[in-house]
Amino acid sequence: MKLISYWQDTTGPTTDYRSTPVPERVDVAVVGGGLTGASAAIALRKQGASVALLEQHTIGWGASGRNGGMATTGLAIGFGTAVRRYGADRAVRMFGAYNDAIDHIEKLVAEYGIDCDFERSGKLTLAYRPSHYEAMLRTQQQLQDLADYQVVTVPEAQIHDEIGSDYYHGATVDPLAAGLHVGKFVHGLARAATDLGAAVCENAGVTTLARRDGGHLVQTSRGTLHADQVLMATSGYTGKVTPWLQRRVIPVGSFIIVTEPLAQDVVDRILPHRRQASDTKNLIYYFRITPDNRLLFGGRAKFAMSRPDSDLKSGRILKRAMVELFPYLAGTRVDYTWGGLVDLSMDQMVHAGEHNGIHYSLCYSGHGVQMATYMGERMARYMAGDRSAHIWGELAFPAVPGHFGPPWFLPLIGAGARVLDAVR
Repeated sequence: MKLISYWQDTTGPTTDYRSTPVPERVDVAVVGGGLTGASAAIALRKQGASVALLEQHTIGWGASGRNGGMATTGLAIGFGTAVRRYGADRAVRMFGAYNDAIDHIEKLVAEYGIDCDFERSGKLTLAYRPSHYEAMLRTQQQLQDLADYQVVTVPEAQIHDEIGSDYYHGATVDPLAAGLHVGKFVHGLARAATDLGAAVCENAGVTTLARRDGGHLVQTSRGTLHADQVLMATSGYTGKVTPWLQRRVIPVGSFIIVTEPLAQDVVDRILPHRRQASDTKNLIYYFRITPDNRLLFGGRAKFAMSRPDSDLKSGRILKRAMVELFPYLAGTRVDYTWGGLVDLSMDQMVHAGEHNGIHYSLCYSGHGVQMATYMGERMARYMAGDRSAHIWGELAFPAVPGHFGPPWFLPLIGAGARVLDAVR
């Protein structure tokens, strides 16, 4: 079993950017070589800005290469909650942004010829309890009435049309969601940015930021540069270089296992339509079939930071959960186990904007494949003066009380989530 992301291990040949010189001066320094950063670098270069994309490790090392490879529709908080919290008009616009984000991925894949197994297989949301399915029926009606948007509900009696498991009490299908190989995708974006003239610099972690001469002095582990603007695209790996942002990002471990390749009849039994699947628990399970017929199965197995011991423990927890859902996989080998950090906010909403001259886009709350890619492009437009691109700017971005460094409070969040799953 490999303690590495399946996506990172199966990307194939990639470009080595570890020796790319760090420029002395650029219009924009983008910090973080994931989906937000690479997408922003492309859009900024198309605007004519000089760009340095600075990555502490390698392209896609963080959340962008450690996720489930799902570009799914819908808000993390759910459409009904968004309506209650923000009103119908704003909720509809927010919901629509996620569909726009998937369209944006599809456009980038076509425009730059990125071979990343992009497929619109649809999203399957599974009801953990009967009451959750009743809520799905209400959301279906709300989407139809308020957004003129159609999803399909699947009652428990018909659940085997969508999944080979008796664990759930119904489901919703949204056909517009997609799956993709995120390792190939993020590296494809980096190549496109390079082809457009961006300087992509790996092993160039940013150590300090300071205001200087109307811009920013950016100190990296491989040299110093001056940038007129800075975009922080560090998601769950946001740290002490930007303490204001660090206090507002909750880095939660999310863990994934991937099985050995499965026989076609087994794949067809698990997910006959190869949907991108997740359930309605607080300690969520999410799963899909990979391009080479493996089952990827993930979740918040432990509210802990990712490290080898946590990854192994979480892998064992996830295999037990996988077999609970799919008992016929009891003897299946697990080939990959890994973890990564999901960036949550207090309100589980995306937050983007500018603070003290530093631009940022963060807190994708488990929906980062599509929204990170989209927000890279939107932030490039915003930084160039297009205020209409600032789709989340009206949201307050409160700090997490008592959060000044390592997230000591994660076990408390996990305990609360387990209680809620037990009673709701």
